[in-house]
Amino acid sequence: MNARKTSLYGMLLALAMVLSYVEAMIPINIGVPGVKLGLPNIVTVIGLYSIGALPTLVISFLRILLVSFMFGNTMTLAYSISGFTLSFLTMLLMRKAGGFHRTVVSVSGGVMHNVGQLMAAVALLHSQVLFYYLPVLMVAGVIAGALIGLVAGLITERIQLFLRNS
Repeated sequence: MNARKTSLYGMLLALAMVLSYVEAMIPINIGVPGVKLGLPNIVTVIGLYSIGALPTLVISFLRILLVSFMFGNTMTLAYSISGFTLSFLTMLLMRKAGGFHRTVVSVSGGVMHNVGQLMAAVALLHSQVLFYYLPVLMVAGVIAGALIGLVAGLITERIQLFLRNS
């Protein structure tokens, strides 16, 4: 791997970590725990459409590990990995299938991230009652996914020339 790619991947990882920190500073209280904007997913969507699946997977996984160790705990790690895995697989399959707009792929990722986290919570806390949160989490995933997809699309269009030369 050349130095340009290494520095690009490092910058994307740093950006994702900064966005994780910024997101933690934004208070969102709608009565359902765990609802967030998903700002670090901007980097994931940009990566899927610019640098490929494998580098994006590695960058996102490293971000989750580092942020969980620095600002969270093992529960944070479990929820993040569960949500990310389902979200990433869904977005990757939709991206590879083609025909889906980037925003639709991002919305699907946002919804599936929430589903993955909810499944982890049900498994870890042994409480089926948590499924009552699902409708709110679905709406939150659609809204956040749409915003993230739009922002990632705008950014990707503006930096495409730089990314192509990497």
